[in-house]
Amino acid sequence: MRERLSTRLITAAYLSAWRLVRLLPERLAYALFRLIADYVWWRNGGGVQQLSANLARAVPGASAEELRRLTRAGMRSYMRYWCDAFLLPDWDGERLARTCRVDEPERLKRIFAGGTGVVAALSHQGNWDHAGAWAGLNLSKVTTVAERLKPEAVYQEFLGYRRRLGMEIFPLGEPGLMSQLVRKAHAGAFVPLLADRDLSGNGVPVTFLGEASRMAPGPAAIALAAKVPLMPVNTYYEDLPGGGHGLVLQIHEPVPVPTTGTKAEKIAAMTQGCADALSEGLRQHPQDWHMMQVVFDADLDPARLASREPESREPAPREPGP
Repeated sequence: MRERLSTRLITAAYLSAWRLVRLLPERLAYALFRLIADYVWWRNGGGVQQLSANLARAVPGASAEELRRLTRAGMRSYMRYWCDAFLLPDWDGERLARTCRVDEPERLKRIFAGGTGVVAALSHQGNWDHAGAWAGLNLSKVTTVAERLKPEAVYQEFLGYRRRLGMEIFPLGEPGLMSQLVRKAHAGAFVPLLADRDLSGNGVPVTFLGEASRMAPGPAAIALAAKVPLMPVNTYYEDLPGGGHGLVLQIHEPVPVPTTGTKAEKIAAMTQGCADALSEGLRQHPQDWHMMQVVFDADLDPARLASREPESREPAPREPGP
């Protein structure tokens, strides 16, 4: 009974926010979310503490006060993402284009001009939904996956939200998902997948920001099977000259595909290549990394660390969710 009541309250809160925030003047909406961020940061709960621990890896030389300020900036960036999420469906193509820029536009245009698709490995940084909406308007059809969230009504709202932004969404865990994503990428789609956190327990061991971690093997596995480039992408916010904020897509060079080794060895090497590139982007813009969960092996309790399997049986793609 209590669980059902909690589920209903969570659902009502999400759905109400989705509607009410869009009724507020935009500047007021962002100011409100900034206040929420400061309050959550001040409370210093488990998520904020984990965010601080993760950010410490991106800025290893930071003092305690510098890390404290960075964590506050990280929470403000995270709540900006959420305010964006509520407002983005009302943005037209002109605004999506005006508020998003690519640091190496020719790199992507050159690849898509050849008729090939791209698999992008993203970090939980900036606003990946904004990036996906922009890519759908300017590059190619965007195809990705969504983890099934609970409650179900919230999941359906997120599904509809991303579809309204022009993305083709497949539910994570759907039978034949890997084959579908491989076909889409091979046919020329842009397939962005979050890669900096492994939820399956079957992740590839990598060195990430200088420490042992695991990353989702899905992006590398799909790119390898589809014979398309695998491109790490960091996204981060920037202030716009006329006020407000925009998004920058930091596009890295395609990850090299090893010429020798087994399929698993090639996937592992390509995943490490993603980890290296994403680490570079995170060190440059750590304030926009919204990672409030455990990422590094050193932060796992011994029992959970021991339960991790040595390698993936079937690499799973990651979701573009919050």
